[in-house]
Amino acid sequence: MNYKIYTSVAAIAMIAFFCGCHSAETNDVNDSTTPLHLLSPDYIIPYGQLDTETVKKDIDRVFAYIDKCTPARVVNGNGDSVTDLTHLPDDAKLNQGTYRLTSYEWAVTYMALLDASEMLNDAKYRNYVSNRVGFLAKVSPSFAELAKRTGKHDGQMRQVIAPATLDDAGAMSAAFMLTAIADPSLQLGDIIERYYDIVQNRAYRLADGTIARTRPHHNAVWLDDMFMSVPAMAARSIYANDVSQLNEAAKITSQFIDRMWLPEKKLFRHGYVEELSAQPEFAWGRANGWAILTMCRLLDVLPENNSYRDKILNTYRLHVKGLAERQDKDGFWHQLLDRPDSYTETSATAIFAYSIAHGVNQGWIDATVYGPVAQLGWEAVSTMINKQGEVENVCVGTGMGFDPAYYYYRPVSVKAAHGYGPVIWAGTEMIKLLNTYFPRMNDSAIHYYKTDPKNENMPIFTLDTNGKAVEILH
Repeated sequence: MNYKIYTSVAAIAMIAFFCGCHSAETNDVNDSTTPLHLLSPDYIIPYGQLDTETVKKDIDRVFAYIDKCTPARVVNGNGDSVTDLTHLPDDAKLNQGTYRLTSYEWAVTYMALLDASEMLNDAKYRNYVSNRVGFLAKVSPSFAELAKRTGKHDGQMRQVIAPATLDDAGAMSAAFMLTAIADPSLQLGDIIERYYDIVQNRAYRLADGTIARTRPHHNAVWLDDMFMSVPAMAARSIYANDVSQLNEAAKITSQFIDRMWLPEKKLFRHGYVEELSAQPEFAWGRANGWAILTMCRLLDVLPENNSYRDKILNTYRLHVKGLAERQDKDGFWHQLLDRPDSYTETSATAIFAYSIAHGVNQGWIDATVYGPVAQLGWEAVSTMINKQGEVENVCVGTGMGFDPAYYYYRPVSVKAAHGYGPVIWAGTEMIKLLNTYFPRMNDSAIHYYKTDPKNENMPIFTLDTNGKAVEILH
């Protein structure tokens, strides 16, 4: 029997109790007649009801939505499709879908879909990426000529033709390189080099090389920029066979840890300003998500003998511990992680579910302890995927703040692109987790086993139809 059957048996038993359908000898529900510890809790989320088919359906509902609302096409001023892409009319522009194909948020989606295609053996995810990324590469020369002719850049294509900031180029650099590896038929080299020049040579840095910004204060370090830089360097090490980029990525990650890690909280601060003696300590959820996601992406490719690996892996493990301590009762994490009166937020929850599940799958953390944490996080996320495939309760883009109100009152929107890649990543990693370990309901709680309990004679308890606790004999 599997855990679905256990919970079904328990549910039937409880219905029997409360409908008065049990035997006359057990008219009263009390500690003598009923194993009260096995009464069904009123969970808000589908606790324990997880299987790979359900997770895949959630991923595909999100995918169907983004596939439909992000067409790759060029239109004129009237909104009509332009068919001759070699010489664009003066009013040509990249179609404005619901989400921008050239944004860093969509780069996250591209990377998540590439992983999903490989791990779930489903080509439609990779085809989506090849279609959109290949289209951008195909039309970029024509848009460059159009900009030269008219003196105006298309708002979206400017990021591809003339990237100027790390927001333009960091995550997209990683996504384009990984796409080129997955689909060598695409001609992406010129764009990749433009993007990576920003990461390697033009991004603003502190004296020691740490990625920084000049806003909102001079020499401001944003935790988000771990993700804007390090995964691109990790991808570059594979794409260009350049191990030196891994060393640089590990060094920069170490420097981010030195400035941004809050050891007493086992969390990261969102912002840091080099000249200040005191620093803000707002542990914004999604920025902590970018940080742990960055460590995952780097640890996946960082050699065991790299001098920074132990420091990064130890910080990852401590971060997981700090996050597990702050997970909400319904599986979510909060906008400010250490302030449970701030709202629960979906994109951060999805990133944490992915990063914890990934760490279990990679053997960095223990499945017994952290498998249930990852599953609870995913089950929370799944309730935020609506019937249309939109991801609800996602915080919009957020800069650096120095007071709590700024973070507490950031708006949320289903149109915030930050949620889609993380949800696809989290679902994909959960499927791998479910296929690798053995989650079972035991005594009404979800437990992860490293071997199949039926092969270990592991006792598993549920209710029988008379409401009595019985051991399931595998």
